[in-house]
Amino acid sequence: MNYLKSLLFLVLLCSFFALVSYKSKENKKNSSYSIKLDSCVYKGKKLYGRVQLVEFQSQADVKVKIVNSFPDLRVRFVENFADECGEWRIVENNADLKVYITENFPDFTIQPVTSFPGLSN
Repeated sequence: MNYLKSLLFLVLLCSFFALVSYKSKENKKNSSYSIKLDSCVYKGKKLYGRVQLVEFQSQADVKVKIVNSFPDLRVRFVENFADECGEWRIVENNADLKVYITENFPDFTIQPVTSFPGLSN
């Protein structure tokens, strides 16, 4: 009898973890958080080029948090020709991307670097 109870408990436990895993994968697919690895794009906006830092969250295309390790995107600030993934040229107007820097609930994290900008693997 104890053997059957243990077996039933094990089956229920495995079913629970399988369901949780499936729901987690489904939520990730439906999530609005999606940086496309092949094209360096987030929500239709390219993550390189002319970038304007904005003061208000409502003006921003994306919200980012600056971190020291394990970023989603490594960013190199350049003076000219920001044409590779993760290269940002800071401008005051005519921006390709408007960025709001936040500590809470960012769309993704960035790390300033001096070489090898781009998406983290």
